[in-house]
Amino acid sequence: MNRLAPFLDDLATRIALHSAQIGRRVQIDPNQTLDRGDAVRLRTPSHVSANGACRLLRTADERWIGVNLPRAEDRTAAAALVMREQDGDLWDFLATECARLTARELRTQAQVLGVALAEVSETSAPMAACAVSPTRAATRRGAQLSVLDLSSLWAGPLCGGVFAAMGADVCKIESSERPDTTAISAPVLDQRLNGAKIKRRVSFRSAEGLAALHEAIARCDVLITNARARALAALGLSRAAMRRANPGLVWVAITGHGWDSDRVAFGDDAAAAGGLVEWRDGEPRFMGDALADPLTGLAAAAAALELVASGRGGFVDAALASVAAYAAQPRRIAA
Repeated sequence: MNRLAPFLDDLATRIALHSAQIGRRVQIDPNQTLDRGDAVRLRTPSHVSANGACRLLRTADERWIGVNLPRAEDRTAAAALVMREQDGDLWDFLATECARLTARELRTQAQVLGVALAEVSETSAPMAACAVSPTRAATRRGAQLSVLDLSSLWAGPLCGGVFAAMGADVCKIESSERPDTTAISAPVLDQRLNGAKIKRRVSFRSAEGLAALHEAIARCDVLITNARARALAALGLSRAAMRRANPGLVWVAITGHGWDSDRVAFGDDAAAAGGLVEWRDGEPRFMGDALADPLTGLAAAAAALELVASGRGGFVDAALASVAAYAAQPRRIAA
């Protein structure tokens, strides 16, 4: 991970500086943060991701795409993705069929199906890892910073974990209909990310549950989400609504391709989208394990801590693909 060292060192420095201004200084060990090998069975990354769910495949127009199929429903959608009936091994089938379609055709079909697919290096490097929109001065409601973590998996919980390590009061609220699966699939990782948080389950399908959620958001200082804007809007959580309910709120919105995009993404395909890959003999290879996830978690934490330390509210648009593209810039990763 030497290529990422300057970016990771910068994030660790910012997190340490701003956390110390608010509470306890948080010292990040970048190598440990990127490594979940003690919690998840992994392989050496190549054209296959470390967790085995994502592959880098060549398309008809000689481009490369990352196709991520971590869920059963994603694998079921594979035939619809290439508009052919599946024959034989899933990945052999996809490699053959993707080679007859263009990257644009595959991206369009993937978005319709809700499949995580990205073209390698499709995302341009932004000016900053996260897009931050400061708002009005915030008034902290209590002596202890209150953080509401509605996220799941890796990036969002890591961001919330940084706040918990700093001494904030972090409450992780999960949908009782669709709880975070990390506690079951990777309990060691769950303990590391969420062990210092209070956990609650709320039914997002009931009026009482939604009312309790909105009340909690109105009282908190920091909100962390990792759902797309459309899904959050269905719960009444739009940017306009949150500004009205809690004008000084710091909202960390983690998505795959940005707040204004409805595309699905996970750590490996988002890393590919940002160009965070290694090239060997003219072909891309994954650099590590779902790198866009932990990088985005740390970048979002650094941006949110900076807002809190400055006494401002604001919106942190933390897109996995954009953070990966920022980290992949040669000027950021030069030795």
